[in-house]
Amino acid sequence: MAFIQTNNIKGDIFGGITAGIVALPLALAFGIQAFGGINAPEAASMGALAGLVGATLLGFFAALFGGTHSQISGPTGPMTVITASIVSASWTASSGNFSAVIIAMAMAGIFCGLFQILFGVIRIGKYVRYIPYPVLSGFMSGIGVIIILQQIYPLIGKKSPISTLDMLINFPSACADGVSIMALLLGLGTICLIIGFPYLTKKIPATLVALIVMTVVSILCSFDAALTIGEIPAGLPMPIFAKGGIDLSGIDWMQTIEASLIPGLTLAGLGSIDTLLTSIVADNITKTKHDSNQELIGQGIGNALAGLFCGISGAGATMRTVVNVKSGGRTQISGMVHALFLLAILLGLGSLVKYVPLSVLAGILITVGWGIIDFRGFKDLTHIPKADAFVLIVVFLMTVFVDLLTAVGIGMVVACVLFMKRAGDLAEQQYEGGVLSEGFDKNTPWEDEADVTDEMKQHIYIQRLEGPIFFGSITGFNKVMHDVPANISTVIIRMKRVSFMDQSGAYAMESAIKDLQAQGIEVLMTIIQPQPSYIMHKMHLIPLVVPEEKTFKTFEDCIAYLKGAKN
Repeated sequence: MAFIQTNNIKGDIFGGITAGIVALPLALAFGIQAFGGINAPEAASMGALAGLVGATLLGFFAALFGGTHSQISGPTGPMTVITASIVSASWTASSGNFSAVIIAMAMAGIFCGLFQILFGVIRIGKYVRYIPYPVLSGFMSGIGVIIILQQIYPLIGKKSPISTLDMLINFPSACADGVSIMALLLGLGTICLIIGFPYLTKKIPATLVALIVMTVVSILCSFDAALTIGEIPAGLPMPIFAKGGIDLSGIDWMQTIEASLIPGLTLAGLGSIDTLLTSIVADNITKTKHDSNQELIGQGIGNALAGLFCGISGAGATMRTVVNVKSGGRTQISGMVHALFLLAILLGLGSLVKYVPLSVLAGILITVGWGIIDFRGFKDLTHIPKADAFVLIVVFLMTVFVDLLTAVGIGMVVACVLFMKRAGDLAEQQYEGGVLSEGFDKNTPWEDEADVTDEMKQHIYIQRLEGPIFFGSITGFNKVMHDVPANISTVIIRMKRVSFMDQSGAYAMESAIKDLQAQGIEVLMTIIQPQPSYIMHKMHLIPLVVPEEKTFKTFEDCIAYLKGAKN
């Protein structure tokens, strides 16, 4: 556990409360989604409770023991989709035994936490960087589509089927059975408020405004109570093993443990990826460096405790983390304050939640699902290498129509095979006399840099890149691109020896250049290799990020431009 800093108390308290306000409707919505496949009267209320408990316990202990100081953790879309599959499978296997469902979810959450602690102890966090962007893009977009499809049914006052195919096939008959117009209007009103309210002000979270406004409207219109959350128990539930808690009679523990191991491992793997990607986002905003392995340990402790108290598993949440940072949160205290705020809601105001319509939460989740879809990745499908496009589409389709773990596994295998082919092609070029280098040479001048004067060196930084820029080298690339000294007015990015660039590399290059430009630094580029030049033009890094007049075929042309600009 990192030492808790207390030099930003005011910002941390405000950031934590703001993040808690944003997290409240999402915790309720994700919890209800997790229990959406259960046809039981108490499913919505127990789901809402599980969402709040998970957000509270994970949010507090992940912040306390984690390695990303400003990160906010809680239920997320990808984690909830997996939890929903665990809950629905247990409901079917147990023939509608609600206690068995809670135990299956809790045990999967506990194993998720234990696996994450193990990941941190054996220092597996650094390997997340080797996941290619197309795999993540297809996976996250598939998750977004699943969330939207699941919420179409409660949007019209119906219970959602479990499988994606059933959602698509059964929708016409569901509509033919009758649509709740009031539920639909409340859901659409929620979506409109979330989209439109930020145009008025961004100081108040739009999701909270939509939740309160549309709930009040439903009460005034005497909305059907059967289509609301219903009463949720006040306070934290008992631990699953506590006497007087869940009925454990008749539970086959060996079978339950065996059935929970693989789902727990799936949750742990996905939660680790989701969390560490959010950690990178937090680093980019706060200009700090997170501890990946410590973060996994903190997440593991939080998820294990959440599972023990019947809460749903979660991960680092990007939107809530960004809200926290933008509101002043910088240390672990902000995440802990966010969790204590949710605990206060759980202990004191839970009775008010019963009036919230399920269609309002469906509207909130539809906007969440829409935000998860990587439209940028799909827009660039015709511009990126065909191999990247193929991987993205395969992972997307398998995520939506098969299952999440299979999608990521097959995506990684396909990406590795295609990368090995690329590496083999580059090796063949080397055997034919080409020169390839690994790593990034940032210190040794190249032979054509002799004409750079000492006066120019005081204001110019030459960034020399070598070898392919792809998903496996992004960490090293980002490191050297952030090593620009102070008092530099111009950075020259030399790509003469960059032989290949994939989608991950192009996006990393764009982000690095924009960061430099945001600091008022002029960026010039020299590009010789045809494949990187093609990718950068097709993906519009040139001319939208770096104008054509600031890209050169030779270093001599670049220096001539600088001398002419100076004169």
